[in-house]
Amino acid sequence: MDFLSLPQIWLIVGLLMLFAELMSVALVFVFFAIAAFITALLAATGLVSSLEYQLIVFSVISVITTVALRKPVKQWVNKSRQKEYTEYTGETAMVISDIPAQGEGRIFYRGAEWMAVSARNVKIEAGSKVTIVKADGIRLLVEEAA
Repeated sequence: MDFLSLPQIWLIVGLLMLFAELMSVALVFVFFAIAAFITALLAATGLVSSLEYQLIVFSVISVITTVALRKPVKQWVNKSRQKEYTEYTGETAMVISDIPAQGEGRIFYRGAEWMAVSARNVKIEAGSKVTIVKADGIRLLVEEAA
């Protein structure tokens, strides 16, 4: 029976770390995966042959990549998630249920009812026309049309 070589074990460790990152979305395990893949490459080429040195290389690369890359990668990921949806901005709709100053009402827009909140924290009466300022999830921020 054949046993796995050290480079193969490091590849498996890297894949397990990627799987752990997918499950946790903590943006930590990915750096361990990078370190495991680099260690596997170094072990396969013979540059780092003993297990002790491979563990040292894995540890050092893990720390370096985590310290150097985690913050910029986290900012990049958060920036890509925060794209604002602006399709409705500037459109006009009709209020069908009063929108209180500090609560939700309902508007009719594009053939459907939507939850709406006053962007300026003022009451907007049913029957008024409003302009959509911003989409906030399934809620629209509106202000009275001029």
